[in-house]
Amino acid sequence: MSEYGLSEEHQALTAMVRRFATEVIAPQIGDLYVKEEFPYEIVAQLGELGIFGLPFGEEWGGQGGDYLAFCLAIEEIARIDSSVAATLEAAVGLGSVPLMRFGTDAQKKQWLPDLVAGRTVGAFGLTEPDGGSDAGATRTTARLDGDQWVINGSKAFITNSGTDITSIITVTAVTGQKANGGKEISAIIVPAGTAGLTVAPKYSKVGWNCSDTHALSFDDVRVPADNLLGERGRGYAQFLQTLDEGRIAISALGVGLAQGCVDECVKYAQERSAFGQPIAKYQSIAFKIADMQTRAHVARTAYYDAAQRLLAGQDFKREAAIAKLYSSTIAVDNARDATQIHGGYGFMNEYPVSRMWRDSKILEIGEGTSEVQRMLIARSLGL
Repeated sequence: MSEYGLSEEHQALTAMVRRFATEVIAPQIGDLYVKEEFPYEIVAQLGELGIFGLPFGEEWGGQGGDYLAFCLAIEEIARIDSSVAATLEAAVGLGSVPLMRFGTDAQKKQWLPDLVAGRTVGAFGLTEPDGGSDAGATRTTARLDGDQWVINGSKAFITNSGTDITSIITVTAVTGQKANGGKEISAIIVPAGTAGLTVAPKYSKVGWNCSDTHALSFDDVRVPADNLLGERGRGYAQFLQTLDEGRIAISALGVGLAQGCVDECVKYAQERSAFGQPIAKYQSIAFKIADMQTRAHVARTAYYDAAQRLLAGQDFKREAAIAKLYSSTIAVDNARDATQIHGGYGFMNEYPVSRMWRDSKILEIGEGTSEVQRMLIARSLGL
């Protein structure tokens, strides 16, 4: 039986992406990370390999794969670097998938081929400065003026929103009032460079330093009425569906980081000597690494389970929340332990574990905080 019961196609994909991550990403990402530069060449090469098109049909230039294949690629990349993995996850999960799922044929024909090929990346503007986890508290507005939407407001922490290859930013905005008095929230596609759209300078971040993240402001931004994505008033519901799937991908990212910590610690423990022998010979070190591997293994089975449920058309929301919660938690745990095992060297930027330590914390926050995941799991239990 293959490892984790993966198909031959999934195993071949995993091996290919792991080889690319090790041979292409690893040698250059440390320098890019310190310089806080977006990895344009790496993204282009991933596009050429078809990684941005994994879960899309061949009619759009995709690979005709499935969501598990996409998650496997994210995991393998995250074993080496989370910034690149996050770029891929956001570009596909937040940029392309909503367009594929909810877009019109005209919208897909206009933007999807370049997104699927990795020639461009998309972004999704949901979070607002005063909103955080309360995405329903959207203040950004969009009103129809003839055949155009006029958008005003602001967004925060938007990934892939300010690169040279960003093509679209789909934003949620209040477009009216529901019959019950609640906000009617819709999703609207805003092409990059549209007049009135201001991309703030990139954030100074603790981690994910090669990932592109900006605040956005909209000052009478005008786009065609046809840029409405999906149904009017269904923008929030559409995004919740997108988030459910995205949690599996973020879980895969967390597993990749956690496994990367194990890989680095096994290598370091065998090379580093103390008191006359490799530190791997000391039970305190060996057991710590064993615990790290155990966490990564259990987290991997959790996201595999959620992904398989999704592919089978079964309800997967609770399992996705469980996978995201656990994977993000153990990623932080493994990064902390990996830094400790490396001692003073773990605090030096030249060692990958220092990068992993800095990158791990955001996993407990992005795409639904750990508190939100616990809330979702509790609700699924009828609590």
